[in-house]
Amino acid sequence: MTTSLHVPEGSCWLLEITITSAQAAKAQWNEQLNKLRPIAGYDESTQTWSAHVGALNLAGLGVLQTLFDAARAYGTEVRLAPVPVPKSWRGPVFTSDSEIAALLRAQADAGRPLGHLALA
Repeated sequence: MTTSLHVPEGSCWLLEITITSAQAAKAQWNEQLNKLRPIAGYDESTQTWSAHVGALNLAGLGVLQTLFDAARAYGTEVRLAPVPVPKSWRGPVFTSDSEIAALLRAQADAGRPLGHLALA
């Protein structure tokens, strides 16, 4: 799993989850398709799935669990990144003062030596 973690202060955002398709035989591809299609969109040109989560509620956790189950079963690669909220989004959103934003900032600082300032 790869994570991009710059969350601007005072903003609303979504967690964008990008899943790189695993190469598979037709039967496994169809299993992968059936598991991911209800929760993610597919871009054939990049062979990636994508989904957005705006809250760590039951629905958001269900999406994450399904994606990580697919990664374990089919060898897909899952990437997480905070993104601005598109105008068409009608669901919940994260804010920079939310608990998940604090967790993302803490993870981004995990490799930074004590006393060094973050570059963002």
